[in-house]
Amino acid sequence: SAFLEYFGDTPKLRFLDFLIGNHFFDFNMTDMAKEANISYNSLKSFFNEFLKKGIIVKTRRVGKSDMYKLNLDNATAQNFLKFDWFLTKQDLGIENKRDVSVADIIPSN
Repeated sequence: SAFLEYFGDTPKLRFLDFLIGNHFFDFNMTDMAKEANISYNSLKSFFNEFLKKGIIVKTRRVGKSDMYKLNLDNATAQNFLKFDWFLTKQDLGIENKRDVSVADIIPSN
């Protein structure tokens, strides 16, 4: 992704890139680690930091697994999403005639 190309390929950034790309869906920690292509232990090392900062939010419990997703109500998460969209458009050579708002990316309910 453009995000990883610009900022490097680290477990935190892979996880953030995964969350941005799948912001409509919730996942348990095991699936998030697998889909982000990082180890479960790496995810555990910074997961609570993302949770405390409100970047991710617990959505529900399925069986014994807690499910989490990108917290679209969090300003930091919104700005990451907006910035990722900006980088993607820049890489595609799409001129930015106006500022992209979060509403352009996240449909209203």
